Amino acid sequence: MHVVIMGCGRVGAALAQTLEQQGHTVAVIDQDPTAFRRLGSGFGGRRVNGVGFDQDTLREAGIEEAGAFAAVSSGDNSNIIAARVAREMFAIENVAARIYDPRRAEVYQRLGIPTVATVRWTADQMLRRLLPSGAEPLWRDPSGGVQLAEVHTSPAWIGHKISKLQEETGVRVAFLTRLGEAILPTSQTVLQEGDLVHVMMHTEDIAKVEGACAQGPEEGGQ
Repeated sequence: MHVVIMGCGRVGAALAQTLEQQGHTVAVIDQDPTAFRRLGSGFGGRRVNGVGFDQDTLREAGIEEAGAFAAVSSGDNSNIIAARVAREMFAIENVAARIYDPRRAEVYQRLGIPTVATVRWTADQMLRRLLPSGAEPLWRDPSGGVQLAEVHTSPAWIGHKISKLQEETGVRVAFLTRLGEAILPTSQTVLQEGDLVHVMMHTEDIAKVEGACAQGPEEGGQ
């Protein structure tokens, strides 16, 4: 998969290197050409000098064939504008933005753009938002038979109860991340736009679970 990253600071460079090591193609955008030094001589992706929310710059970075976009520059406004352009103008499904102000993060979560607050930042958190089906599990029992993982859910699940998701996918929903906060749902909790779903499942069922979550619910009922 091709991934476009806006911002070549410490976080952007680390994310780019990790993604490339995982076999993805990567393009990094930054206004400062000297910032690309952080990528190192071994980086084989594109280095694009420009503004990350400019459509021509994004096209130069390959946004039209990208499967994910990360905005990790040092500015909240730039990050969210770029994330919205990627989502709304280029229909990129997996978009994530790093936000410094937690109050702003709540607003952007309501717009359907997952955010990662700087104080909670880990590379793995951002990877889960860019590559929902490819990230490492959050936890795995010693035998390796059961694991906790964040799963990508189709927008078709919005408005349906947790009980329906559990029944149709065979998982146990452990918790949701909603507007940046973790909540413990009941079977009657209804999924909302922007929810990040964390489930317990048998490791051998990963492919089946991911397929069911991505497909959406069967017709009828809540």
